[in-house]
Amino acid sequence: MYTLGIDSSTQSIKALVYDCTACKVVKTVSVNFGKELPQFGSPDGFLPSPDALVRQANPLMWLAALDLVLKKLQSAFDVSLIDAIGGDGQQHGSVYLNSTWPETLARMEAAGGEETLEKLFAGCFSRRVAPIWMDSSTTAQCRHLMEKFGDRVRRETGSPPIERFTLPQIMKFAEEEPAAYGSTVRIHLVSSFLASVLSGADAPIDTGDGAGMNALDLGKLEWSEDICSFAAPDVLDKLPGVFRPEDKSPLRLSRYFTRYGFRAGIPVAPFTGDNPASLVGTGSEKPGVAVISLGTSDVFFAAMPSFQTDPAGYGHVFGNPFGGFMSLACVKNGSLAREKVRAGLGVDYKFFDETAFELTPPGNGGKRAFPYFEAEITPIHAATGIEANFDWEGACAETKVRAIIEGQIANIYERTRWIGAFDTIRVTGGASRSKGIRDTIADIFGAKVETLDVPDSAALGGALIAQRQL
Repeated sequence: MYTLGIDSSTQSIKALVYDCTACKVVKTVSVNFGKELPQFGSPDGFLPSPDALVRQANPLMWLAALDLVLKKLQSAFDVSLIDAIGGDGQQHGSVYLNSTWPETLARMEAAGGEETLEKLFAGCFSRRVAPIWMDSSTTAQCRHLMEKFGDRVRRETGSPPIERFTLPQIMKFAEEEPAAYGSTVRIHLVSSFLASVLSGADAPIDTGDGAGMNALDLGKLEWSEDICSFAAPDVLDKLPGVFRPEDKSPLRLSRYFTRYGFRAGIPVAPFTGDNPASLVGTGSEKPGVAVISLGTSDVFFAAMPSFQTDPAGYGHVFGNPFGGFMSLACVKNGSLAREKVRAGLGVDYKFFDETAFELTPPGNGGKRAFPYFEAEITPIHAATGIEANFDWEGACAETKVRAIIEGQIANIYERTRWIGAFDTIRVTGGASRSKGIRDTIADIFGAKVETLDVPDSAALGGALIAQRQL
C-alpha cells in the first residue's frame, strides 16, 4: 500500500511516495518554481514588488507546478499503485475565485489531454494574485481587528491579528478592491485550493491550516461568526467548511489525473498547512518533542498537552492534524537571510556550515547579530539589514557567521519559552544539514538535537495524513 504526499511550499512543490507497509519513503520528485517555471517571473517563489511589505504569487504557477511534478513522478514511479493522496500548502496564503470556479472543477472530469490545469483554471480568479505568508501589508486591518475585539482574537483563534494571516488579507482586499471582492464566490487557502483541484470538488479547510487565519474559533472548531463578519461582507459564505481530524474525507481524485497514470476515485485527504504537516512528518504529533524547521523562514513547533496561547502574542496555536493542538513560532528571516549573509561574506558553504564554528567558541564572546532582510514578525521589526552588538564591519568572517547563527537561534529560544522545556529538538529543512547550526541549537536549548533522515517532512506528513483515510 502506497500513499502520496504533496508539499507546495514557498519556492517549490514536492511529491513523495510512502510505502505504508515498509514504513519508508520510496520516491521523491520536485519542481523549483523559479528555475523550472521562469515564465511566471518568480525567482524566489513570489512576484517581485517595489513594496517590501507586499509578497504575492500567481496561483497559476502552483497549478503548472502540480502538472509538472506529477508528470515527473509518472516517469519515476508506477503511480497506479498509489492508494491515497494527502498534502499541504504554505500557510496563510489565500486564493480568490469567481463564479466560474464550480463549473471549471466539474469540467476536469472530461478535460482532454491538451488541457493543462493552467489553461483550465485561467479564468477562475477574481484576484490575479495570491498574498502569501511573507506579506506584511495589512497593519491597518490588524489594528482594526484589535480595536474591535482586543485580546479576544488571540484567546479565541490562537493568535493575535497578524499581518500575514488570512483574515486581515481578506479585509484589505475587500476594502481596496470591493468590486473584485464582490465577484468572489470562494476564498481558499493554498492547501484547500490544491486539494480542490486534485479532487475536482470544493475542498474544506482543515483545522491545522484554518487556525492560521485569525478566523477559526479553536474552542468550537468553527468559523468565528462575528470576527469574520466584521472583517468583510459575506465572508462566511465565501469560506469553505471546516474539516476536523476525526472526519472522513469526502474527496476523491478527479479523472483528470488519470493522464499521469493515477487511478481515479482514490481518497484525497483535505490538505493542511506546511507546519502542521511537518509536525506529523517528523513524528512529533504527540507532546514531548519540539521541532525546528530551518527553511525560508525558521519555524519552531510542538504538539501541546493542553490548549494555551502565548501571552506575548508572538507564538501561535494551530490544530494538530492527528487531533488536539500544536504551538508554533515563526521567524521570517531564515534561510534566505542566511544565504544573503553567506553571499555577502563571500564564503563557501563548508565555511558557513562548519569551519566558522571550529574557529570560534560557543557564545562568541557575547557577540550577537541578526539579519533583518525582511520585515521581521518575531519580534516585530522593520527591515534594516544586519544589526549587531559589536563592530560588524571590523569583525572577521567566522565571528560574523557565528554571531548571525547564535542570534537567530537565541531569538527562537527566547520567543518559545512560554511553551515549555524540551529534552529533544528535531531539526528539518535544508539548513538542518549544517553542523554549526545543529550544535548551536543544542548549546542554546540545552537539548539533544536529532536530524531527520527525511528532509521533506511536510510532504511525508501529507502522505501519513493520507494513510489515515484508508
